[in-house]
Amino acid sequence: MKHSCAAYETRGEKKYMKNMRRNGLTAAVLMLAMLCTGLAAQKKPAQNVSPRRHPNLAAAQRLCSQAFQKVSAAQQANEWDMEGHAAKAKELLDQANNELKQAAEAANKNAK
Repeated sequence: MKHSCAAYETRGEKKYMKNMRRNGLTAAVLMLAMLCTGLAAQKKPAQNVSPRRHPNLAAAQRLCSQAFQKVSAAQQANEWDMEGHAAKAKELLDQANNELKQAAEAANKNAK
């Protein structure tokens, strides 16, 4: 039984194209999942220090929030391609925000 080379190329090409479509779809789904996870994990820091009791700490918290928003805008403008540095900056801004809240709580506790 003889097979022509054209028949093998056609079957091979069909299999190749099917695999390429599957790989492309898988990559698209993974990228969408990563984007959604990143967006959900990166929420704006809370502004929960009383400006009446601690005006300087509240102002620092407000500036952390503004910086967080600017980093988010930069990420979107650069299509999220910042090698993780912007995400790390946002984590540190959130950490600074939490420290400011703890500083306010400590000041409240130690108030005379």
